[in-house]
Parts: sequence; structure tokens; C-alpha cells
Amino acid sequence: MPFKFNAARRDKFAKVKYRVTNWAEYNEALRQRGDVTVWFSEDAVHGWCAERSGKRGAQQRYSDLAIEICLTLRAVFGLPLRQTQGSGQ
Repeated sequence: MPFKFNAARRDKFAKVKYRVTNWAEYNEALRQRGDVTVWFSEDAVHGWCAERSGKRGAQQRYSDLAIEICLTLRAVFGLPLRQTQGSGQ
């Protein structure tokens, strides 16, 4: 059997188990690991929130400009979309 061929050389070292004891510090370290500062122009800041349509229903939270900026950051830096969501707030 092929899996028994390397059995003598497999798992020489014991697997190390890390336990997180300070979750707040661990989460903050994960959040700051890929910290990138991006400066937006004043036009982008003022155009971030969507204008009210005056119609019934759910309001839009972000303008088309904000969505376009998030998608551009996603493409440039290779970030998942969930990591670009809080960039302009």
C-alpha cells in the first residue's frame, strides 16, 4: 500500500497546539495585520452616502461611487469584499 511506504518518516515531530487566551488582543492583531491607509478626496467623502430616492422601501446605504471605490480596492489589493466594506465609514 502506498500510504505505508512513508509511514516511518511521517509525523516525526509532535504537533504543537496553540491556545488563544486573550481573544480581544488576538482579534485586534488579526484586524491590524493587513492595515492599509487610503486617503479619499473630498468629493469621494461627500459622495459616499447615497441620496434618498423619496420612495418607499429600504434606503440605500452607499452610493454608486462608494461601491465603485470598494470594488477598485478589492481588485488592486486582492482583498475579499468583506474587508473593504468598512473602508469609508
